[in-house]
Amino acid sequence: MGSGTDDIGFNTVLGGSSFVTCVVVGIISICVGKKHVRVNKSDFVRDVSFLILVLASLIAMLVFGEINLWGAIGFSSMYVVYVIVVICHNNVSEENEGDRDAISSYEIDLSVPILIGVEKGESNCLEEGQEISKCCHCTRSSCCGVLMYILQMPLFIPRRLTIPIVCEKRWSKPMAVISVTLAPLFFSALWNPQEGSLSTTLTVYGIGLAFGITFGVLAYATTEDSSPPKGKGCILIWLVGGFTMSVIWTYIAAQELVALLVSLGYIFGISPSILGLTVLAWGNSLGDLITNLTMALNGGAEGAQVAITGCYAGPIFNILFGLGLSLVGSCWRGYQAPVTIPNDPYLLETLGFLVGGLLWAVVVLPKRGMRLDGVLGGGLLVIYLISMTLRLIQTLGSFRFIINIPHYPTLVRNFDGM
Repeated sequence: MGSGTDDIGFNTVLGGSSFVTCVVVGIISICVGKKHVRVNKSDFVRDVSFLILVLASLIAMLVFGEINLWGAIGFSSMYVVYVIVVICHNNVSEENEGDRDAISSYEIDLSVPILIGVEKGESNCLEEGQEISKCCHCTRSSCCGVLMYILQMPLFIPRRLTIPIVCEKRWSKPMAVISVTLAPLFFSALWNPQEGSLSTTLTVYGIGLAFGITFGVLAYATTEDSSPPKGKGCILIWLVGGFTMSVIWTYIAAQELVALLVSLGYIFGISPSILGLTVLAWGNSLGDLITNLTMALNGGAEGAQVAITGCYAGPIFNILFGLGLSLVGSCWRGYQAPVTIPNDPYLLETLGFLVGGLLWAVVVLPKRGMRLDGVLGGGLLVIYLISMTLRLIQTLGSFRFIINIPHYPTLVRNFDGM
């Protein structure tokens, strides 16, 4: 957001929300249809209603065409309201006794590991503390394994040197001291404005160096060689630092991924927004598909309830917290000047299909007795396929034919839109 790729940001968030609420919910409904699993009506209505409210706010934002800092803060703060609503609903509301009995009547087996096949197949290679060395050892005889190891090292070493790790099995005091020393410098390099003056650059790096030396000295003086910090307050600081640096690395990876998508769009003549709506959105949502589907299949009625709730709570978080904070950051950088929302009519179309999928679930699920089945799932999948097909036709509809006819000038015909 704010770097010339706002349309990718909006399309990725909305595309991911549409994929989760239509495809993931649809597949879960079809897969558990024969188990006659029911979900809690009040929880379902609460989550879907709030998501529709969020989408209505987003539609108003797109129609208005711009948003200022206070509007972005208000939009992002809706997530706090959602959390409060969920807490109050769980504490004071009276649930329907029929739904509660239906949920408790099914066998619950949440002890089945998620991705059990992966755990069995890769447990020896992915043990904590040996994720690189053991994986390389398992495939050392393979040229492909060695190649992957070599390709990983340029990224693994900088991450290891800047992300503090306090795991018992992976603890190394020298690496801990180095990571907390280099992390502020790495953050300074990322934060330093490219168009800034030399004095500004030196100031930013000087502050980073000062913090790095301070943290390094404190880490050296307060930690032991054999084990990581034990105190709750102390280990919390290390965990917050590790989490912060992990987020920064994720931010860097996201920047490069968006740049790659934009480049591919220009090379192949495809709108980067459609790549965000499909490739990036699908990549972000595959984790939801795997975890929620596994939870629904292995967790009985309770697992299905958790999975369905996650399918609607996740998009709420992504839109309000992810997109919302991005808008806050963009407005903060250009304070007093509102941020212009990308004028993309296809965004409203995507939102329309997303709302249509939610309304289909709101209408069909209560009529089916809150039972997940093929009727609900099939309808959601059809809505998503129609949405994607229409968007692809609109995006790829402009093409160009060059017809060469002997003894005549080259004829060029343009076919715009369908």
